[in-house]
Amino acid sequence: MGQRVLVLNASYEPLQLISVRRALVLLLQEKAELVEAATQQLRARSISFDVPLVIRLVRYIRIPRRMKLPCSRRGVFARDRETCQYCGAQPGRANLTMDHVVPRSQGGATTWDNVVTACRECNHRKGGRTPEQANMHLLTTPRQPQYVAFALLGEIERHDVWRKYAFG
Repeated sequence: MGQRVLVLNASYEPLQLISVRRALVLLLQEKAELVEAATQQLRARSISFDVPLVIRLVRYIRIPRRMKLPCSRRGVFARDRETCQYCGAQPGRANLTMDHVVPRSQGGATTWDNVVTACRECNHRKGGRTPEQANMHLLTTPRQPQYVAFALLGEIERHDVWRKYAFG
């Protein structure tokens, strides 16, 4: 049972991914309701359950809006939707790099507002220069994500059923 279930807040905002077992417990305790289920079922001796894919909490959980998320390669790729911020290419995660807008050699730090996703070609062409020095333009200005379930975005967008809940 390695499958996971997307948990939505009462407002339909994604909160986390949990095991099917934990989701069933929340459903049985009536702390959550089933939003979407798989076609397969879990069967016990005298009862069967739809395998949940998405559940929604019955009570709203208040969450802090300003979460400090660590700046990571995976996070930068998710924020930029695995798209090169210089040319717009989407060559796949294996062909993407994390580029420092202001290069570390010029004092740039690894922070949300100084790193972007770049394809290998654009990162190589830019080299140790700023976008202005390399005559390259960013498609979007990098910034720290404010979205509470941002850490889940990459995973949510990979699952067809979950994709529609990606932005609450």
